[in-house]
Amino acid sequence: MRLTRREALAGSGGALAWLVGSPALAQSAYPGRTIKMIVPYPAGGTTDLLGRLIADQIKSGLDATVIVENKPGAGTTLGADQVAKSEPDGYTLLMATSTTLAINKALYKKLPYDPAKDFAPIGLVAGVPFALIINPAIPVKTLAEFIAYAKSKPGLAYGSAGNGSPQHLGAEMLKSAAGIDIRHVPYRGSVPAMLDVIAGHIPFMVVDLQPALQQIREGKVTVLGVTTPKRVAAAPDIPTLAEAGLPGFELVAWQGVVAPAGTPRPIVDRLAAQIAKLMADPATRDKLTAMSLEPLPPSTPDGFAAYIKTEIERWAVIVKNSGAELE
Repeated sequence: MRLTRREALAGSGGALAWLVGSPALAQSAYPGRTIKMIVPYPAGGTTDLLGRLIADQIKSGLDATVIVENKPGAGTTLGADQVAKSEPDGYTLLMATSTTLAINKALYKKLPYDPAKDFAPIGLVAGVPFALIINPAIPVKTLAEFIAYAKSKPGLAYGSAGNGSPQHLGAEMLKSAAGIDIRHVPYRGSVPAMLDVIAGHIPFMVVDLQPALQQIREGKVTVLGVTTPKRVAAAPDIPTLAEAGLPGFELVAWQGVVAPAGTPRPIVDRLAAQIAKLMADPATRDKLTAMSLEPLPPSTPDGFAAYIKTEIERWAVIVKNSGAELE
């Protein structure tokens, strides 16, 4: 069992040692060295872009040195586990997603971390809409035509950002709702999968809209609908899948920042204040909207913690209904 700071110092030096090692003194000097933001996805994707935006805010707001480290793999569990096991001192942060903090709880029989217990939530940042895209060579233009096409070609392959990712679950939801037989091909991130859709190596996928929108506008992929309950502000011409023929279809993920559990609350609050400042900035909100993301209202650490618990329950139902295999 790890000793607390108070227990360790009480046995080795009395009042002076405790004063020197006081958490209050350590927190007042925060940040005194480099802060690392772990992004559990490859560079260039939605989570990476958000992580760098937040890192820049922390850098300027706290006059800190902040580096972003991409650590993709194992459905975000590699990066998440690293942060969960890091020293809870505010110098290692995680750009967390609904995959990391909610979906994986239902997907993995032996998850190396506990989403509800091993992290100190700091703040929610943005909602992530998705879109159904296909290679332009597929001779369809509407969702109804695609469903008919898929039914004529059982076992049609689709890509995702990995097993249990929202992209994977979204396609499995489509499979169930449309009654089609499709085959999963997991990738290490949504961008590599989307590039293979563009190249024609796989015919379709459910992709986060942010990296796909420019490809859609350039005609490199054909979009059949977005997964949000209403149209996305950045692309109001794209119908929702519910509008296009699948009533009630909805898939929206989210992004937020957490630290290891046990991080001193004053440090958590300082970081939360920077995220709240960023999210309250109209220019930032406009930028996120232009990136096809949905800016969320500033949240508190306690509010984010409560939200995570409800999301674990919500995504457990989605995982179960999707038929995604437990690992």
